[in-house]
Amino acid sequence: MTTDIPVLRTGADLLAISPVIPVVVVDSVADAVPLARALARGGVPIMEITLRTEVGLAAIERVAAEVPETTVGAGTVTTPEQAAAARRAGAQFIVTPGATAGLLDAVLDTGLPLLAGASTLTEILRLREHGQQAVKFFPAEASGGTAYLSAVAGPLPDVRFCPTGGIGPANVAEYLALPNVGCVGGSWLTPGAAIGAGDWTAIERLAAAASMLGLPG
Repeated sequence: MTTDIPVLRTGADLLAISPVIPVVVVDSVADAVPLARALARGGVPIMEITLRTEVGLAAIERVAAEVPETTVGAGTVTTPEQAAAARRAGAQFIVTPGATAGLLDAVLDTGLPLLAGASTLTEILRLREHGQQAVKFFPAEASGGTAYLSAVAGPLPDVRFCPTGGIGPANVAEYLALPNVGCVGGSWLTPGAAIGAGDWTAIERLAAAASMLGLPG
């Protein structure tokens, strides 16, 4: 299990923490800390807690305060107000599904590392103009998948990606094999049924398997 706490300066730093960034939907604040600890025990010391539920910010706050070995970020950030609230809650990075001018400015103003979503060359170029060398490719499968990422590596060799959306055990290896992919985002490490049952051992096992992805042999 990784024990060193990474120093995060840019979105690119996030790509080196784990082959998979778990995309987590939390329905109960009480689940946040044991979930984070199970992931970390399995070798995945990072998690993106989405703001798709009312308890997302509170869950981030709990993990940030109680699980220092985990790098916790806020996902599905869609408004400037959410970006500011995520920073106050203790989020260490921010993930957005897209990047309007106002949202991008607000996230950059927080000073937190960003993985902004993009699915077209124009969107990727706009993010690069704002200093973003790491991009969330979303929705990955619906936007062309590995074929698209292979194609954009030619004109944009300096941009690396965290593809998210439609990725799971059946196709994750194909994404991680691409030289311009640093990690992927996925929800299969934290299935709702396991969280609801408090089956942290099952989540630890899924994390342990994910932590080995992309390793030689």
